[in-house]
Amino acid sequence: VQLVESGGGSVQPGGSLRLSCGASGYTYSSNCMGWFRQAPGKEREGVAFVYFGGGRTYYADSVKGRFTISQEKGKITVYLEMDNLNPEDTAMYYCAAERVVAGPVVLQEWPYSYWGQGTQVTVS
Repeated sequence: VQLVESGGGSVQPGGSLRLSCGASGYTYSSNCMGWFRQAPGKEREGVAFVYFGGGRTYYADSVKGRFTISQEKGKITVYLEMDNLNPEDTAMYYCAAERVVAGPVVLQEWPYSYWGQGTQVTVS
């Protein structure tokens, strides 16, 4: 299984970026997929996730109203639309996926078996 992220880059405060993550070798049609981020000197934190089966989404409080996660129909691909970015959003963003993740722990690292290499987002 391979997760490949793209779309990172540098943007000024208030700007927008769109991240994408595609999976190969991963055939589950029902799974949880989304994004973590890790800033220098900080722990990795869950940002946004979507359940492919029903489309339910989860967001960290710090990004609610600014970030939107979506899935591409018929593909194991997710997008993260990030609007109104601020310097606190600067981090390496990692895509993660797992077959089944219980709702209460969806923003935690430990349930996820599959990870991408990360894509850098810099807001300055």
